[in-house]
Amino acid sequence: MIRNLWATVSLLAVSLLAALGAAQAQSSSSTSSSHYPTGPINLVIPLAAGDATDTSARAIIEELSRELKVAIVPVNRPGAAGALGTDLVVKAPKDGHTILLTNNAALVFRTVLDPKTATYDPFRDLAPLALAMRSPSILVANAEQPYRNFKEMIEYGRKAPLGIGTAGVGSVGHFCINTIAALTNTELTMVPYTGATPAVTAVRGNHVGAVILALGTMTGHLKSGAVRGIVISSKVSDFPEIPTLAELGYSEPLFGIWTAFFAPAGVPPEVVNTLVPALERAITAPSVAARLKPLGIVPEYAPPAKLVAEMRDEHRRVSELARQAGLVK
Repeated sequence: MIRNLWATVSLLAVSLLAALGAAQAQSSSSTSSSHYPTGPINLVIPLAAGDATDTSARAIIEELSRELKVAIVPVNRPGAAGALGTDLVVKAPKDGHTILLTNNAALVFRTVLDPKTATYDPFRDLAPLALAMRSPSILVANAEQPYRNFKEMIEYGRKAPLGIGTAGVGSVGHFCINTIAALTNTELTMVPYTGATPAVTAVRGNHVGAVILALGTMTGHLKSGAVRGIVISSKVSDFPEIPTLAELGYSEPLFGIWTAFFAPAGVPPEVVNTLVPALERAITAPSVAARLKPLGIVPEYAPPAKLVAEMRDEHRRVSELARQAGLVK
């Protein structure tokens, strides 16, 4: 009787294993026959909702969603100058259903200045997909300040302490200040704020000598005459009178702000081969350019290889500046 019982149990076990094997095979066959994407894609944006870059991102992902015929779900994860959201994607499943839209502050500046916070390697831990957009950096001062142009501001800074506000330590503006200080041999004090909004409040209230922020943040204040543009990283048609450093005779430009799409390193080739052309079509859609222009942001597509080349060149410049300024060893 016991022998018959064990025989029955053994038969059931064999049957169960066979059933599980068949189910796994069916599942694997189903997965291999499906095409990416198989469902909604989470797009992590390491910025606060309502930020100009966040607003621009939503214009692009509307087009991307139409291209891929799936929902693209924006997930805002601000913090540590973009490092928190970037790290989230680095550690995400490598199936292409969690991707990243972030800027050079998180990928280049933060990794050089604060590697303890930005523990990822942007060249090793992320798969580049597309450069998406650019925004010039602009140095502005309150219209009531005594200096009316770059030369007068530097002369003022050589006679009295001059604090220049930024969106925070490790921001693009932080390194723009280092660039200006090195080129003009002038001691400037970087005043870090917890984002662009308090920096704007500070310059509007004359609590700081000037600020360096993204153009989109300052466009309305420039047009109202409340602040005066001193120097900009690249020319824009709306403010042709604001010079670049090159126009003023300097050899190094200010850093601008660029934003790009990435996936976790190690995603299947199908993910990259699907997303890269879809992103190109979405980024270059005329409707996107029309929606980004009022924000002071310009859509600009570049493929993965060109994006990585720009990242490496900027990483070199930032590393050199950081060493010269004594910010890193």
